Amino acid sequence: MQPTHRSNRILLPAQSWYVYLSLLVALGLSYIPTGRLPGLPDWVAVVLAFWCVREPLRVGMGTAFVFGVLVDIGHGAAMGQFALAYVVLAYLASSVSRRVLWFPSPQQALHVLPLLLLSQIIMVVVRMVGGAEFPGWWYFLSSFSGTLLWMPLSVVLLLPQYRPVERDDNRPI
Repeated sequence: MQPTHRSNRILLPAQSWYVYLSLLVALGLSYIPTGRLPGLPDWVAVVLAFWCVREPLRVGMGTAFVFGVLVDIGHGAAMGQFALAYVVLAYLASSVSRRVLWFPSPQQALHVLPLLLLSQIIMVVVRMVGGAEFPGWWYFLSSFSGTLLWMPLSVVLLLPQYRPVERDDNRPI
């Protein structure tokens, strides 16, 4: 008997354009001015962690650095704050990717939670070294909301990679 969380469908390789398009969409979502609403996920961090787990050879620390600098510029943050946090996140996500992929999606989210929390802690430390005040404990809610988004986000990001169950001669895939 096979586990119920496994799919019989085979995933196609991820296309590079799709990976970077999803990161650009996450960057656009992070640029939306939402004020200081607690609990909004760091879209770039969640999507970056997803692709670092799924495609560690394609998305890594270089991609994390570039998107971190873009988020730094877009948010007007201390230069390198997001870049440093995203590089550490990408390194750790890539290093645990083989382990994380063995688990079903809810348990994958629990593996990603400490990575998202650590990236936020790095951002807070960089801000406080720069002279800012502690943003409060509500700031860390975004890691938990990002963890809750892991399951639906993984379904959405993997949709183009699913091969049809039954082969249709009229479709090229």
